[in-house]
Amino acid sequence: MPALRDIALTVEERQPDQYFWVLLEASSSDAAEAIHYSPIQTAASAQASYASALVMGANALRKLMEATTPAGSRGAG
Repeated sequence: MPALRDIALTVEERQPDQYFWVLLEASSSDAAEAIHYSPIQTAASAQASYASALVMGANALRKLMEATTPAGSRGAG
């Protein structure tokens, strides 16, 4: 079974009405009270709304997980 990855999705508004989704992965840290994340994937182009960028980012996360998870080990859903 592959190791679980701690991946987060966030949306950044880099300029007014320019929203980019970003996938972040937790990196190891000695600090128990903080989690450090590094970007692993980001949108190539901006979306006009936060909601649209969030949906596009969730789709990118789903595709990433499908590409890295063996077909037999995926849960139903």
